[in-house]
Amino acid sequence: MTITAERMPALYLSHGAPPLADDPVWPGQLAAWSAELPRPTAVLLVSAHWEEAPLALGATETLPLVYDFWGFPEHYYQVTYAAPGAPQLAASVRKLLRGAGTPVQDIPDRGLDHGAYVPLVEMFPDADIPVLQISLPTLDPQKLMAIGRKLAPLRDEGVLIIGSGFFTHNLAALRHTGGGVPGWSVEFDDWGHRALRAQDIDALLDFEHKSPAGRLAHPRTEHFAPLFVTLGAAEQELSQGRSVIDGFWMGLAKRSVQYG
Repeated sequence: MTITAERMPALYLSHGAPPLADDPVWPGQLAAWSAELPRPTAVLLVSAHWEEAPLALGATETLPLVYDFWGFPEHYYQVTYAAPGAPQLAASVRKLLRGAGTPVQDIPDRGLDHGAYVPLVEMFPDADIPVLQISLPTLDPQKLMAIGRKLAPLRDEGVLIIGSGFFTHNLAALRHTGGGVPGWSVEFDDWGHRALRAQDIDALLDFEHKSPAGRLAHPRTEHFAPLFVTLGAAEQELSQGRSVIDGFWMGLAKRSVQYG
């Protein structure tokens, strides 16, 4: 890959948990995906694991990691990802959002959580691309799409915009499935795939009511919410959307999509 300032795609990916790195298939899928992309000038990422209002910008110099998980083997807490910060990108984000009336705050000691670094380790293992993580300031799909629209011009500067969540996410309900893929996960994944393919944004915005098993697939909606930032950033190219990764991991749909 070579540095480019061409218009970058916008992605929504299912980020898994730290054991994703040990899966026999998923790391290779993420690596193959990134190999097909133009090399970004920077990555702007919003993760399901950082909710903060007003919208916050994380660290822009050195990027510490936030090991925001409990009870895992020790080696998962030894993972490093020393990507450079992105102060110039942060300045552009402030300008775009504040100029459109969206308040922005800075939390300079907030590093990359596992929704950010787990997939980035697999996609850009050299950790040589500047990264900026921003918070989810709300879970309202309409408002998140509006934020994505405001950030869309960054794509013309070579910035790869990533919404990082999980296409289905109900860990409590998984305890009652006996280790298989639950019906609610399959049903929601199929519905979501068809809605994305049909560009049915109205249905997606109201997914809690319009989808089968929506409230089982997402009893709390933070893992689906980053999709709407991606959709806003790619609103002019929804017809170009495609699923790059599908299937299930520990019962959850790992569907991941690309626009542009």
